[in-house]
Amino acid sequence: MVRKILGYHHIPQKWAHEINDFNQAYLNPHINYHRPCFFPEIITNEKGKEIKKYPYKNMMTPYDKLRSLSNAQSYLKEGVTFELMDKEAYAITDNQSADPLQKARQLLFKTIDERQLTQF
Repeated sequence: MVRKILGYHHIPQKWAHEINDFNQAYLNPHINYHRPCFFPEIITNEKGKEIKKYPYKNMMTPYDKLRSLSNAQSYLKEGVTFELMDKEAYAITDNQSADPLQKARQLLFKTIDERQLTQF
């Protein structure tokens, strides 16, 4: 998912701090709370081979998947509650989450391009 957003080119280490800030502020919340993905159902056939199927009923965000687990509260860090995460997850819609992500991505690339041009 990160490469889909940032591209497949090499990212020089000197930009790691800016990209990490972008990931923490925009990409991670968008992926965890607003971007649905498939979760597999593992079926063992008569030969004993495990086959993964991806039914639409198992499509949900990673946050929804966490909430669907039995005893999900035990997986949270100390001081983190589902009520706190619900506020972040449901504060904006999925489309409203994508807009700032794209704008921040464009600003990140513009910043990197401008700095590279001034260095030559």
